[in-house]
Amino acid sequence: MDIISLVLWPIKWVIELILVAFHSLWTFTGLDPDAGITWVLSIVGLVIVVRAALIPIFVRQIKSQRRMLEVAPQLKKIQEKYKGKKDQFSREAMSRETMELYKKTGTNPLSSCLPLLLQMPIFFGLFSVLNDAQHDKAGVGVFTQDLANSFANSEILGAPLKGTFIGAMNGEYPWQVMVIAATMIILMTASQFITQLQIVSKNMSPETKASPMFRQQRIMLYLLPLVFAFSGVAFPIGVMFYWLVSNFWTMGQQFLVIRNMPTPGSEAAKAREERLAKKGKLVIEEKDAGTTTVVVEEKKTTQRQQPVGKNRAKKQGGK
Repeated sequence: MDIISLVLWPIKWVIELILVAFHSLWTFTGLDPDAGITWVLSIVGLVIVVRAALIPIFVRQIKSQRRMLEVAPQLKKIQEKYKGKKDQFSREAMSRETMELYKKTGTNPLSSCLPLLLQMPIFFGLFSVLNDAQHDKAGVGVFTQDLANSFANSEILGAPLKGTFIGAMNGEYPWQVMVIAATMIILMTASQFITQLQIVSKNMSPETKASPMFRQQRIMLYLLPLVFAFSGVAFPIGVMFYWLVSNFWTMGQQFLVIRNMPTPGSEAAKAREERLAKKGKLVIEEKDAGTTTVVVEEKKTTQRQQPVGKNRAKKQGGK
């Protein structure tokens, strides 16, 4: 067993346990255990469990991204300070000042990539499980030979879950595989593009849009969808179902975060303030030492005073 297989072994074991648990659940509800839809729903269940477990890490990622956006103008000042200086002393000074800024503000440029990095072993583990299944190989745990045979022979709309777009082009799988795979690649690419577009167009302050970080985000806006477009043709349909559902989860999660926790000064933040104002809330901006804090106060509701009769008023007045 090589080092990669050794690292993936426990991940594959957990993936198989979750996948088989959902497969048993859907079978218990009356679905055909050998049907493609049963295995697809099991993969959807796997996505929900994995992404729900990553929510705390995603929250940390959002906070880290927020801090990175806030320090972007300061990073730009450091870069402009040493612009055109390529000597060793200047490079070391620039690196030192940048690290001091990260330490002072509690930011880490790598933490925003943490959820993606944590998902990669899970994705490779899932790919390995499904790749073994398409070759009728049992898993490392509860994914038995019978379940492997069931998955390998399952179909959805006439396309086997083990099929790939390239394999269908070479005649290994029916034409339905190309149609479903192409549709899923388009949806994966579109969902990734929309997710990045939400960040670039709505959740960046004017200062950030003038910084080098904005140019990097613009590059990612077009680069990541291309990764899905070119790599998707080689992945089995079963793996692409995991990828697609995970993309939809990310897109919805990002929408909620931008709507409810936008970056200060961004278009999303202004839209949120307008929504709060329409709901009868006051938005007060307090400027202190160059910082702007938005305080939201609800309108105080006055309690209607009940009428008091004459006799009761006399009694109260006599007390």
